[in-house]
Amino acid sequence: MSVSEVAISGLGRIVTGKTPSTKNPAFFDGECQFVTPSDLDWKTYYCRSTERTVTDDARKSHQNQFVPPDAVMVTCIGNTIGKCGISSVDCLTNQQINTIIPEEGNNPRFVYYLLVHNTEVVRGVGLGGGAATPILNKTSFSKIKLRVPSKESWDGIANILSTYDDLMENNRRRIQLLEQSARLLYKEWFVHLRFPGHEHIKIVDGVPEGWTQGVISDLGEVITGKTPSKKRASYYGGDIPFIKTPDMHGNAIVIQTEDRLTEEGANSQANIMLPPRSILVSCIGTVGAVSFNSTPAQTNQQINAIIPKNEFLRYWTFFSAKDLKPLLEGIGGGVTMTNVNKTKFSGIQVIIPPPLLLETFNLIVAPMFDQIEMLLLMNKQSAQTRDLLLPRLMNGEITA
Repeated sequence: MSVSEVAISGLGRIVTGKTPSTKNPAFFDGECQFVTPSDLDWKTYYCRSTERTVTDDARKSHQNQFVPPDAVMVTCIGNTIGKCGISSVDCLTNQQINTIIPEEGNNPRFVYYLLVHNTEVVRGVGLGGGAATPILNKTSFSKIKLRVPSKESWDGIANILSTYDDLMENNRRRIQLLEQSARLLYKEWFVHLRFPGHEHIKIVDGVPEGWTQGVISDLGEVITGKTPSKKRASYYGGDIPFIKTPDMHGNAIVIQTEDRLTEEGANSQANIMLPPRSILVSCIGTVGAVSFNSTPAQTNQQINAIIPKNEFLRYWTFFSAKDLKPLLEGIGGGVTMTNVNKTKFSGIQVIIPPPLLLETFNLIVAPMFDQIEMLLLMNKQSAQTRDLLLPRLMNGEITA
């Protein structure tokens, strides 16, 4: 397969975003997506939602910066340079994003995969100027040249790779529905107190009879993580997940981690190995993230973990911990870095439902989390296969 070069400007029209005036509240909290670098990851695929939104007034005021669906958005500032995603709807981006609106005949998904494949090329240009805050402007971005396979293969490459991303998107939607179902059941039973048989239970001071007052340490062993010495290279690069707060964000179950420990590294820290599906709670910095670990793992010191004393406490404790975020922020407030240490965390008061109700909840919810874990593992495998195929297809090693 022949390989040639194309400038990014040759892929389509380049649009640099703009932030509407924050002095005008009529521009924000509308129905239109407002994409900023925090909404994109290194391989976002389609951007389905954004933290902030803008109104039709903003759209009318910034018609030239609005981009259509199937445009390829690339972040062009600071260490986020190179993050990439495809617009799913008409949307506005901020000025830190340059967007390629592909020319007719240029497959948008191919353009996306081409940019993903060339992340380091884009970053090399953007970070090469030595500025304190690197910015890759529209002119410099447009001139970047990328190696591309023959155009006849573009649709085939996009179709092969998007098969994996489409599967992962579908699995993510299924995961969201499963999490939502479990969360709604928890709310119904343990927050609104409409649990099975509630009609026959007396409520005293807002607490059903048979429920007991306790603290988090009554639910199981609380373990605070620790970071093995970074000076010991032999501690890292093994098979044992080492979980940090970023690994938890958005993940009900942590399947993969940025860092992994060797047995030597894990053994350097006695008695903090966590069994599968311990409840992990971030307690320093951005507090209140809650996840399970999928396999035996260790965490850093920003995470307090609960190893439930019995199986029936596991999923109720997970959702109860999610409700602690405002309390954790209050306990750890008043300092530059929010910090809820093990003692404070262990002493947080909780109202514990009776064992039979916890057992019933557990029997319903546990299979949902089993399915979530299976879908997450499928996505991990799909991502690995896609990432293996991407360079080979782009380099012509495999023919689409």
